[in-house]
Amino acid sequence: MNQDSKSLADLSQAIKAAALTHGFQQCGISDTNVMPESDAYHRWLKKGYHGEMGYLENNIDKRLDPALLVEGTRRVICVRMNCLPPDIQTLRILKNPEKAYISRYTMGRDYHKLMRKRLTRLGKDIEALIGEFGYRAFVDSAPVLERPLARKAGIGWQGKHSLILNREAGSWFLLGELFVDLPLPVDDPYTEEHCGKCQACIDVCPTKAIVEPYVVDARRCISYLTIEFNGSIPLELRPLMGNRIFGCDDCQLICPWNRFAQSSAEDDFKPRHGLDDKALTELLSWDEATFLKRTEGSAIRRSGYQGWQRNIAVALGNGVSSPESRLALQALLSTPTTNDLVKEHAQWALDNLDARETDTVTVLPIAEHPRAAKLAD
Repeated sequence: MNQDSKSLADLSQAIKAAALTHGFQQCGISDTNVMPESDAYHRWLKKGYHGEMGYLENNIDKRLDPALLVEGTRRVICVRMNCLPPDIQTLRILKNPEKAYISRYTMGRDYHKLMRKRLTRLGKDIEALIGEFGYRAFVDSAPVLERPLARKAGIGWQGKHSLILNREAGSWFLLGELFVDLPLPVDDPYTEEHCGKCQACIDVCPTKAIVEPYVVDARRCISYLTIEFNGSIPLELRPLMGNRIFGCDDCQLICPWNRFAQSSAEDDFKPRHGLDDKALTELLSWDEATFLKRTEGSAIRRSGYQGWQRNIAVALGNGVSSPESRLALQALLSTPTTNDLVKEHAQWALDNLDARETDTVTVLPIAEHPRAAKLAD
């Protein structure tokens, strides 16, 4: 396809306009050069900060050169989509040790499928304008360094919690990419950094997983521990997890830029099965068939049923010593089909409740932080 610079510029504007019609709030275009990220990425891996996510050690050449991932790629169309459901409660749930806190972007339909489908439609829109061309959609599903690409496309800057921040939208959004073989004009990269001296995200992280600005040790991150990690959660981290059973939003809840965050208009991001306000004991009562049915098409499936049980057991151990919580934990221990990993965490939870002198629990910092109170609920 031969096109002059003006027609390519017009096409770029048409693509950005089409992206908005598919529910994306912003669209930018980047080249494929992310080689400057190489040193930092290798240092992160060398320190073992990726934990058991061994796939992050694979295909590094493709991460640093998108043209190797999809042959012929010349540009990356980057988009963001707001993901925070409207009228969602956050601090109220975190303050209640009998409730389960689930990261707010995961309670609806799996965002991977939703956004990838929209990006594919965007590709078809472009095809309708110019004819057949090469493209492929990605949403956190392949060796793609999406945050550096988003910054290069002008979406925002990388905050000290490592997430992309935008002055008009905070960080409550998800990223996606459409690799294309078109020589589109690229957008100016986002070169400013608006965190300044603020390090609220670093200070409030329950497990101190943000080991330095812009660097997260996944092995300490509650999102990693409750979603990606399949083993025994380190003893010293369990009490710090509170009632978070799938993911953690503290670094976003505390961020002052999220006073500009806007809720999502997507029905698919709204909580299913009341997962935004459920008792821990009720969720632990789900058998595997119920878990699979009620998390069908959801990112929550990623933890697996045993991970789900393990995480809830830890949360109960951090909560109130009630007859209901004890019975739920004892049922885990007495059920023949409960695996040893889950039993270990259930026994820890019971022992933790026994060791507590009173039925009071320590409310973790984010739940009482005055800045967070202004940003959430």
